[in-house]
Amino acid sequence: MVDFTRRQVLSKSVAAALGASVIGVASGEEVDESDTPGAPSVKGELKRFSTTAFGAEVTGPFVFQNGSLLYSLQHPEAENPEPFDTAGIGYFSGFQFELDGTNDDFDELSTPQTEAEQRQVRSGNGDYTIFAHGRDEINGGEERLGVTQTPDGTDITLDNFEGTQYGAAGTNPDCNQFVPTDEDGTEGYLFTNWENSPGNVSRIPLRQTRDGEWEADLEDAINLANTEPFREIGGTRINCYGDLSPWGTMISSEENYAHPRVSLTNQVGDIVDAGTGKGRIGGCQFWNRPNPTGIQSAVDDYYGDEAWSIQGYWALDGVEFLAYYLGAEQSDQNSNSNSTEPISDTYPNPYRYGYHVDFREPTADPPQPVKYYVMGRASWEAPNIQADEQTVYMCSDGDSKGIYKFVADEVIPEYDDPMEVSGTLYAPKITNPQADASTVGTRKSPAEYSLDIEWIPLGSASNAEIEEWIAEYDDITQSDYLRAHAESDWVEDREAALEEADREVIENGNQNYITNEEIVEWADQYYAEGPDNVDEKLRRVPFLETRAAAKEIGASIEFNKAEGVDSKDGAGPGDPVYFGISEFNDDLANDSGDIQMDRVDGGVVYRGVLESDYNISTLEPVIVGPDFTDEPEDADDALRNVDNVYVMDDGRVLCCEDGFGGPARSYPNDGLYVYEPEPEEESERNENGGNDNNGNGNGNNGNGNGNNGNNGNGNGNNGNGNGNNGNS
Repeated sequence: MVDFTRRQVLSKSVAAALGASVIGVASGEEVDESDTPGAPSVKGELKRFSTTAFGAEVTGPFVFQNGSLLYSLQHPEAENPEPFDTAGIGYFSGFQFELDGTNDDFDELSTPQTEAEQRQVRSGNGDYTIFAHGRDEINGGEERLGVTQTPDGTDITLDNFEGTQYGAAGTNPDCNQFVPTDEDGTEGYLFTNWENSPGNVSRIPLRQTRDGEWEADLEDAINLANTEPFREIGGTRINCYGDLSPWGTMISSEENYAHPRVSLTNQVGDIVDAGTGKGRIGGCQFWNRPNPTGIQSAVDDYYGDEAWSIQGYWALDGVEFLAYYLGAEQSDQNSNSNSTEPISDTYPNPYRYGYHVDFREPTADPPQPVKYYVMGRASWEAPNIQADEQTVYMCSDGDSKGIYKFVADEVIPEYDDPMEVSGTLYAPKITNPQADASTVGTRKSPAEYSLDIEWIPLGSASNAEIEEWIAEYDDITQSDYLRAHAESDWVEDREAALEEADREVIENGNQNYITNEEIVEWADQYYAEGPDNVDEKLRRVPFLETRAAAKEIGASIEFNKAEGVDSKDGAGPGDPVYFGISEFNDDLANDSGDIQMDRVDGGVVYRGVLESDYNISTLEPVIVGPDFTDEPEDADDALRNVDNVYVMDDGRVLCCEDGFGGPARSYPNDGLYVYEPEPEEESERNENGGNDNNGNGNGNNGNGNGNNGNNGNGNGNNGNGNGNNGNS
């Protein structure tokens, strides 16, 4: 996840401290005092391999067949020395993991303390070597790496267009997946996500030389976003992490933070009961508003002291640019007032964004992308597709979000047409009393108690069915926002019409899309008849409004910044799946919901074990980050704000950090750690892994229903959105 505003603020404060030769000293003054038992702690060994350059996250780890390690240098500060001053993709020359299951194959890296150390990529072994920088010329000079273009070939940047942009184009490389074209894994294509809006995925031919180095062929590299098949599916938004599928293709995830319909812990039913969305409505309802990110300042003006934070509004950055990507004519979208010119010819359909994208036939020119609408719509950080090629675990990033499961009716690659993929989407219900302070009387530490899960089925459908539902909302523009919600003539008095429309949407919802009443009616029918017996028109609700639907039927949509999920290739019953929760706070540590535990701002890595049917029913904490009021001697070597997790073939886990500049540590850099599980625990899991614990969550039998199935903030200025504390 990119957390721009927090980085900018910290960067300014750090700059003032450079005279001390250390780029900032972290402090616990920014957060409430906390002293959670077991924070930090590790079940096994955690060893630092690398720290990244100042301002950058560690993203997109990938381990090649020979043990070489690669990751992305995402949005480093421009004041770093070359080559660490611009975004790039690089590997550690001269180093390979031995893949023997132990951390003896590399040296522990010291913490970075001097300015010189903090402004470069460092490692315990090998030299970080960048083979491609964002905005490098590619494809014979026709494109720049990571930069999307309009249909006529114009780069979509703030140099060429007015409006907002989610992150500067070509600065946010994230997920990397290598698809080999030879048996030795020394030649192939590297697919890289670019976390922007419009989104992008690049494909770079990559080969290993005889002396073991890696070479990129930028002349033949392409931006898949600029190909016709990609544009035909509407493009993408905010491509974050992903997965290499068991059938050998890149899966790219859209981290569409703009999807929240309600803010934080609210439910749609609360709005319907109150007769107003005031104080509750989320950012997605303003998708087709002229100057969409202007809604927060507008609400501040309209309501004064009664204004509220609209969750996800900042991620509406770049929606206008997405319209230009699809071929819209440019309108005035850079005004600070409520009088911008609406886009009236071509505009993106919000229900086409927030999915996992599979690049079938990855070596074709170009590959054909397919979105798995059937897996639900969210701010997806990552999926993890299991070896049964039917079960998928997924993490949605941000505040008060979820982890989800999908189970296909048949093996996914065996569908002749990917649009025919069908199955059941599930949301979690946390059931153990220890997770709920209102049940046990006192808060428990997340380091000391596991989370028990029952999977609630939300609904079943096929990819093709959902695409038909989505198509009903095509061709809705910014002009339609004004036509549907304002009485004033927006041509004559645009500012008055926009305020009328905003207030109407706040009161009664955006009538251009699925209504609040439809979501509540779906939930009522779900309770009365079960997920498979709702009215045909309402079957779309859990797939197009996944988070709102799951909240409405009592699922545990309480996770804060679920940023990673992975298992080793070929994992089966008895093997672990790791889930990274970047911050264990906010809705996980408040006084409502199914999870009411002690807060750990540094986050938690959970381990689930695959049962005989690939279900997971328990999440065990194995790595717990620091409290942000811990002393540096406790926090310096602890995992802080885990982002991507990557399980190597030998069972070790690469843990990437996204906590740049936060408190507790004596240094601001994010790092990459290698987690080695305890051997005896690995043995116990293999002995006990076949037990399916009542079989909860088996999508083929529909037994994902616990007791509930049938009853049961930021500033988006020019794309620099704020995910402070995960309040996306």
